[in-house]
Amino acid sequence: MMYNNSSSEDASDFDQLTVMIAFPRNPRIFRHRKHHFTYWRDDEFFNRFRLSKNTVRFIVDLIGDRICSRTDWNNAVSPEDKVLLTLRYYATGSMLIVCGDFIGIHKSTASRIVKLVSHNIAILRPQFVNSPNNENDLKKVKQDFYNIAKFPTVIGALDCTHVKIKSPGGDNAEVYRNRKNFFSINVQTICDANLKIQDIVARWPGSSHDSTIFNNSEIRRKLEIGEMRDCVLVADSGYAQRNYVMTLVGSPNTVIDRASGIYEEAVAKYNESLIRTRNTVERSYGVWKRRFPIIATEINVKNTSSQSIIVATAVLHNIACNFGESVPRVTTEIESLILITEFNNPGEGANAANITRNKFLRYFNNLI
Repeated sequence: MMYNNSSSEDASDFDQLTVMIAFPRNPRIFRHRKHHFTYWRDDEFFNRFRLSKNTVRFIVDLIGDRICSRTDWNNAVSPEDKVLLTLRYYATGSMLIVCGDFIGIHKSTASRIVKLVSHNIAILRPQFVNSPNNENDLKKVKQDFYNIAKFPTVIGALDCTHVKIKSPGGDNAEVYRNRKNFFSINVQTICDANLKIQDIVARWPGSSHDSTIFNNSEIRRKLEIGEMRDCVLVADSGYAQRNYVMTLVGSPNTVIDRASGIYEEAVAKYNESLIRTRNTVERSYGVWKRRFPIIATEINVKNTSSQSIIVATAVLHNIACNFGESVPRVTTEIESLILITEFNNPGEGANAANITRNKFLRYFNNLI
């Protein structure tokens, strides 16, 4: 038996037509986009995007081919505007809809662009975020640190800082809640005497302790196997004293040994020099967060994108240092959010590590 479905199909088409008439599709709007490189004066451009025009052009040249749209149809966003949108997001830390309005695009497009640009800047990490890898570079880094407070053989200042994120959700969300009771990624960095970031680890949740992150890091493995000989890092008391990590002497009476020539004055000089030398990593956090306030406020995107943003801003920070960029001014509210977190839980060092520290104490004893 044959059935005729034409009447039911006609009724369905009529219903769809009725819906289209009752609820017409919103008309497409093509918003005018400024040419920001010519519209803003140099100082206005710097205040809005936190980097100078020359530095931004350098970044566009580096990643432009990887972020360009396939065609120019439908008013496609240019690579320059994609980079500027992302920098505007880093500079304000505001909602993506606000940054999208600044460029003249929808917030969903803005979200995709920020993810794309952040990823492509982050993969430049080996080029711009790296430890000294030859004898001449090591010698220069050691000399720069020595010039601060006469602490010898230092190749980096080590610490961690918390970058606030929105709750990642799911069963494991609480592991991202830190001791300050907000969700964060605990980011480990090592910086040089010029505040450039030499190494960054941005994958550990906020509840992770600084020493746990370091114990599982690549830089620790290199130091442990002696790949970087006669080199030490300076750190606070949240890290264990090792023969390649120098920390403060918490109780001078435990190390003073007059028979071996170590005196109170040597311990005081050692602590003072280490504090002044290690202060570079604290200053680097301040500059990094003032340059890109999103690191100081909150990253309000998915967790995987948050990691890309953190590494991308570190890459941009080093590029800014290479170009000699000044540090942008921030508001009082953002300044209050730039938190320098220190853990004061002294670690227990092995005997060999204490022997190494005693060598430094004898060195400072000779400076008395």
